[in-house]
Amino acid sequence: MSYEIHALPPEILEQARSSADGPAHARSVATGGEPLRCCLRDARAGEELLLFTYEPPLPPSPYREVGAVFAHAVPCAGPQRAADAEPDRTANAGPEQAADAESDRTADSGPDRTADSEPDRTAGGGYPDAWRGRPQVLRAYDARGWIHPSTRVHDGSDPDGALAAVFADPDVVQVHSRNVAYGCFMFVATRSSR
Repeated sequence: MSYEIHALPPEILEQARSSADGPAHARSVATGGEPLRCCLRDARAGEELLLFTYEPPLPPSPYREVGAVFAHAVPCAGPQRAADAEPDRTANAGPEQAADAESDRTADSGPDRTADSEPDRTAGGGYPDAWRGRPQVLRAYDARGWIHPSTRVHDGSDPDGALAAVFADPDVVQVHSRNVAYGCFMFVATRSSR
């Protein structure tokens, strides 16, 4: 089963950044390790962040939710393909080690880009390399936007296999990956159109 992972859509990020002074937004400087929904990696210490409320995509249903998500405060290059990304030293590290490893990375690989260079995130990509090894709740949804019984927790060791198992049921149309402890939304996975 092939699938596509989707970062937050550019229009959502643009709207959040343009209204960043509202009550449901907070600007901060990363300590390192904050999960960025714009580029699907953890923040590096010193990066400027925006924390804002987001409602993941679902049809109108009782299971719609709103929660807090982090993104870069300014447009970034978006998710990187594995061939373009630098090696991730945090995949199997604990939070403290992940933050230390992220802060060791060089500043020149940060998000110093303009809105013109922001990619089309609607095309989707593979599982974020930076988040492999991180346990997640894979919350499955059917076409009505209702939570599907294929929902499961995976330990991070085989996220591709875990997603394939969820999508094995033809009634599952999308999966929201969420953090285990706080339940924060990370990304949407859909069946591949390729």
